[in-house]
Amino acid sequence: MRSPDKPASSGLGVLLKSTGFSNGGDEIYAAESFIQSRDALIALNKGDAFRKAYSDPNISFMDRFNGNGLNDSFEALYRFYKGKIAVEHESAASITTLTVRAFSPQEAYRVNAQLLRMAEATVNHLNERGRQDLIHFASVEVDEAKDKARAAALALSAFRNREGVVDPEKQATAQLQMVSKLQDEIIAARSELLQLRSYTPQNPQIEVLATRLQGLEREMQNQVSMVAGGRKSLSSTAAQYQRLALESQFSDKQLASAMSSLQDASNEARRKQAYLERIVEPSKPDEALEPRRVRGVLSTLLLGLVAWGIVTMLLAGVQEHKN
Repeated sequence: MRSPDKPASSGLGVLLKSTGFSNGGDEIYAAESFIQSRDALIALNKGDAFRKAYSDPNISFMDRFNGNGLNDSFEALYRFYKGKIAVEHESAASITTLTVRAFSPQEAYRVNAQLLRMAEATVNHLNERGRQDLIHFASVEVDEAKDKARAAALALSAFRNREGVVDPEKQATAQLQMVSKLQDEIIAARSELLQLRSYTPQNPQIEVLATRLQGLEREMQNQVSMVAGGRKSLSSTAAQYQRLALESQFSDKQLASAMSSLQDASNEARRKQAYLERIVEPSKPDEALEPRRVRGVLSTLLLGLVAWGIVTMLLAGVQEHKN
């Protein structure tokens, strides 16, 4: 089992990590657990194939499944199944060996090959589920960030339309410049009016200049009230505008961050995979390894001789006791 860029815990793992791949520990145990599970047996036993293969009448009644005809339950079949498969894991090399015992080479090959296919499908399913979850949560964050950014933008637009301002700070700057210009004109008009009243009190321009001065002062008061002091002044709307603008900027940054996270999640999902590599394919045995007949005959003969000797000694002791 191999997976790119996972922590390596052994010397071989460090060597593999230098090439970009390391041992996929979690997936190994998941595949092993599946092979030894009831679900694997259910898949193997579709159409009662496994039960029929191991219940063949040509098999010795002591070795075949339910040879005595007393227990034909699925649990009994599962216990029998676990006795016919062996999964051995070598942690240093991250290699798992699957051995299947059957009563024909074809059946052993079929069961072994099907279990390997199902184990590989299990690993692929785990990968797909992990990728989907990773991308799903990132997509949800992007959708939430989009909704927040949209709501903040709409709130800012509604505020501008309602208050009739685009940017209070920039408009206040323009208003203050106009106030400063009006002040200059008022100062000039007052100076000119003072000179006329001092030197030519009967000059008809005095009334005109006084009227112009009053108009300038009223306009300056209006401009000042637009900047500060009134309910509709720019200063009173600036705080709310800044809050809405800040929320909009924060929402935009949050959206950009969420989209970046989604891109990273997509890249990680494409990269973060486990692979089941078949180092050795299932093979059909050339000859049967079991039962070991010669060893069985010799063992039976030896045990029979030991039992015969014990029984003979017991009978001789009983006979001697009677005498």
